[in-house]
Amino acid sequence: MPQNQNQNQNANSQTLVIDAEEFAFETLEQHNGVATVVKFKLDNPGVRLGDVLLILSGTDIQFHGFIGRIEDGYAIAADRTGSTLSVNDNLNSNLSAALI
Repeated sequence: MPQNQNQNQNANSQTLVIDAEEFAFETLEQHNGVATVVKFKLDNPGVRLGDVLLILSGTDIQFHGFIGRIEDGYAIAADRTGSTLSVNDNLNSNLSAALI
């Protein structure tokens, strides 16, 4: 690894898995009623830029995107091509999330 490479970069990304029924988020961008960029409260200090947000409804993937920004206790993730997550503006429910 070159010495001048940013030491804050995580070489391996992790996946943050959240059940769709418990996912509290605000839609920042949408396309045809589907959330493509979401903002959500981040309670896990182990989550870093470049980690993946995976929202599941049972075994169905509703959102699968990279976390591109973390600021003031919130994270922003984007899934502009495969999201089926309905638009929402609810940041107030409890999150049930696990890093895998």
